[in-house]
Amino acid sequence: METNARPRRERPKPVRLSEAAATRVREIMSGAEGKYQGVRVGVKNGGCAGMSYTMDYAEDARPFEEVVEDQGVKIFIDPKAILFLIGTELDFVQEKLGARFVFNNPNQTSACGCGESVQITPTKAS
Repeated sequence: METNARPRRERPKPVRLSEAAATRVREIMSGAEGKYQGVRVGVKNGGCAGMSYTMDYAEDARPFEEVVEDQGVKIFIDPKAILFLIGTELDFVQEKLGARFVFNNPNQTSACGCGESVQITPTKAS
């Protein structure tokens, strides 16, 4: 019996890593002796612009989390944050006075002067 099934296309990742971020996370994870499976990202209310990004180690998946793998790194996405983070690239930048992870988010509409909090418009579900 013939089927007219279309080949499955990979879904776009809601959050992806730059090469620099993937390299840095893999370096950090290699020193964790297998304690962590990946990184957990999300957003929380607070700050002068209304929200701030969160990033932490993930020991295991929590209920309803979206888990994606990019460049050999597992990214665990808080289910309450998914609509705020769709399309985000997590980058790692090294500057003269330090290094940090940066969220390049197309849904971000503004940020406060200190750079610690942001205003984000959620993506409309289709």
